[in-house]
Amino acid sequence: MNVAEATVEVRNRLGLHLRAASTLAETVGKFGATVSITHGKTQVNARSVTSLIMLGAGKGTKLKVKAEGADAREAVAAVRALFDNRFGEE
Repeated sequence: MNVAEATVEVRNRLGLHLRAASTLAETVGKFGATVSITHGKTQVNARSVTSLIMLGAGKGTKLKVKAEGADAREAVAAVRALFDNRFGEE
C-alpha cells in the first residue's frame, strides 16, 4: 500500500471556506487513494466538503495531508498544488 504525506498551509485570504473545500473534495475524488486532512487532533475525509469546513482552517493554518492507495503520491501532489495556488483565488 502506497502512503504519501505532506504539510500544507492555507494561504488564501478566506481560508478553507465552501468554494475552496468543494474544489478540494472534487480534486480528491478524481483519485482512488483515500485522502485525509488533519488539523490538530481532528482528522477528516478530504472527500467530505462539510467535514473540511468543520476544520475551521483559516489563513495561515497548517494542515497535514495523508493519502493511502495506488495513486497516493499523485493525490497529495494535487492537493498541495491547490493550496500552493490559493485555490485559484486572489
